[in-house]
Amino acid sequence: MDAIQITRVGDNLHLNHGPIDLLLHAQGEARQVQAAYDQASACFGSTLGDLVQELPLLRQELSIATPGADQAAPIGHIARQMFDACMPYHEARLSPMAAVAGAVADSMLAAMKQTGQLQRAWVNNGGDIAFSLAQGQQFCCGVVPEVSTSRIMGSLTISAQDPVRGVATSGWATQDQGGRSFSLGIADAVTVLANNAAGADVAATMIANQVDLPEHPDIGRAKASELAPDSDLRERLVTTGVPRLSEQQCQKALERGASYARKLKSRGLLHFAILFLQNNFITVGSEKSLREVAWR
Repeated sequence: MDAIQITRVGDNLHLNHGPIDLLLHAQGEARQVQAAYDQASACFGSTLGDLVQELPLLRQELSIATPGADQAAPIGHIARQMFDACMPYHEARLSPMAAVAGAVADSMLAAMKQTGQLQRAWVNNGGDIAFSLAQGQQFCCGVVPEVSTSRIMGSLTISAQDPVRGVATSGWATQDQGGRSFSLGIADAVTVLANNAAGADVAATMIANQVDLPEHPDIGRAKASELAPDSDLRERLVTTGVPRLSEQQCQKALERGASYARKLKSRGLLHFAILFLQNNFITVGSEKSLREVAWR
């Protein structure tokens, strides 16, 4: 297993271990910031090993039976967070891996907060971000219309009084095209704001899967196992390429995703979502502080 790397980068802390690559930031009194970084570093040491131990279970699709009846529960703290975040979607043939990046971010943020009061703190796990805000503080996150380029084109501002404490983005771009995982849909990007990063992570994944034109013959698809033999998606068809679409086609695909996102919002699984496909977008959510995206 790769060595653990812990590096201070200006006011931030960079943690890397194998596939886990985190950037942490804390604001507050100097001693509290240092204590937060020390605590996160100590907790990070066992993160990958704990997940690897339970990887066979975490890659299994959640049971479509009564939650908990036929599905063994994971033991580790992060694994349980993944499981809990995904259980509301247990009938959708997904595994707890859909929430892994967000759950790791949530866990590291919780470790930082154990040491005392911080004005602001955040953990960025490849664009899936967990954050905390003291009274009067704000958090500004970038809006990326295309996962493949990671170019920030706008921003959303969250205030301490908002219920949001996690943001995540998902899209169809595969690992060789700038993405981090696979998608069943064709969204260039879906960004979700939710109660925590694990919840935002799985919601963004599920909405991105719904942004689709299954009837379109020119959308490239392949079995996940052919692209990554150890993928938890196994034989399911994932998107490998999307041709230029008409505006009508884009709107049709986006509305499919937005309709699903509205259902998730009605169940309290997200607070705000913005869906992108080839220069077209739809937003879901009506919170006053999140209604407007500040475009660059």
